[in-house]
Amino acid sequence: MRLKDRVALVTGASSGIGAAVAARFAAEGAHVAVNYRPGSPRDRDAAEAAVASFATKGIAVEADVQKREMVEAMVARVVQEFGRIDIAVNNAGIEINRGFLETTDDEWNRVLGVNLYGSFAVSQAAAREMVKQGGGGRLIYMSSVHEDIPFPGYTSYCASKGAIRMMMRNLCIELAPYGITVNNIAPGAIATPINQSVLDDPVALRNAITEIPLGRFGKPEEVASVAVFLASDEASYVTGSTYYVDGGLTQQVTMY
Repeated sequence: MRLKDRVALVTGASSGIGAAVAARFAAEGAHVAVNYRPGSPRDRDAAEAAVASFATKGIAVEADVQKREMVEAMVARVVQEFGRIDIAVNNAGIEINRGFLETTDDEWNRVLGVNLYGSFAVSQAAAREMVKQGGGGRLIYMSSVHEDIPFPGYTSYCASKGAIRMMMRNLCIELAPYGITVNNIAPGAIATPINQSVLDDPVALRNAITEIPLGRFGKPEEVASVAVFLASDEASYVTGSTYYVDGGLTQQVTMY
């Protein structure tokens, strides 16, 4: 098992990619804190069910990553329960489909608050603990192909992911003296609840797949496999990189 007795926190882990990462980490021997958002009984139940299914120790922990006090309390609870924190996966994220001219301040702030500030706050709280512990650590960001590819109607989302890319590249330098590696995973079209409307629409699905060289949507488990690699000793010399899990989408060039 590649993550035996490591302690990991995965944000936004009640469903989709986050849930797959948490489950895979546990299967690889890690003790996992599964974060879910406040005010959602469905997310709470899913997180608790996931933890109950782990062969390793786990906890379900409620926190809004936009709120510093909740983030600090969440990381403190992880350390209290397990004695340390070795891996933080910043997976919590939202998107809002709104044209640039119609986007409100509230919508912009919500997307940047969860995606960018949340990643900053969780990373900072976790990294401070890692530094105190000594022995390094892993920060992993769930970015997106849209850290590179424009996505009209989703300017706030693309801006948040582009900013995460630069934060990751800065932090890989700042945190290197402490043995903490920092990397991005950039999923493309993945079969998760956020894409369910496309998956359920044959025409939309066919149109989407034509842009993907491998001709299909990815699976959350395929993203989780990359997260396991980055969290493991196999990636001890890997930092400052983005790993695309997109079926070739970012390399596709449409000729007009």
